[in-house]
Amino acid sequence: MLILALDTCFNKSYLALCNDDKIIESKIIESTDSNYHSAFLISSIRDILKNNNLLVKNIDMIGVNIGPGSFTGIRAGITIARVLSQQFNIKIFPVTSLNILSCHNKTDKRTITVLDARKNKVYFAEFQGTKTITEPMLIMKDELIGKLNSNDYIISDLSVKNYLKENSINAYNYEDLEGNPALFIINIIKEKLNNSPENDYHWAKVKPLYIQPPSITRPKELNNV
Repeated sequence: MLILALDTCFNKSYLALCNDDKIIESKIIESTDSNYHSAFLISSIRDILKNNNLLVKNIDMIGVNIGPGSFTGIRAGITIARVLSQQFNIKIFPVTSLNILSCHNKTDKRTITVLDARKNKVYFAEFQGTKTITEPMLIMKDELIGKLNSNDYIISDLSVKNYLKENSINAYNYEDLEGNPALFIINIIKEKLNNSPENDYHWAKVKPLYIQPPSITRPKELNNV
């Protein structure tokens, strides 16, 4: 099975192409002074396929990060994945960013993944190995401490890491950890396909996991409407 995985929800874009158990190519795309990293996603997909003498129609499944994360990044990645899936009749497999981050934990400890959601809120999920214990949810930041114990393997962003440090709790900033999230997506897909191979993975079922709506700033002329 030829799987293309893409992730645009974090501070970079990540791509990986896998054929059965062989990783064909992976790529990390950084933003430039003039363009956000996801702006290079289509050209990067084209280059990876061209480098390996493949066409989009050869892809059997697309794995994509559906969030939570950057609202712009989520929209970019899912839109491209859905268009390719629809136009070329490719299966599409959605994976959450908190599930992806949990793959950094190579121990048998319970994994807690947490991301800053602003306004004193965080995105929270809990995993034991490859099993999801608590689906991604939004909680108040001051609720977080009560959900943790000293043996947890906590993966977060820098903001949450610093908050936990103030409360004498250690966490790993995902930006400091090695690994390509797109490769993690491929591993998650393989694991879950073994357990639920009958799902149809239709593009229309794949939607952003915002958990909370994006902040919208009203134009000045509408403030008094």
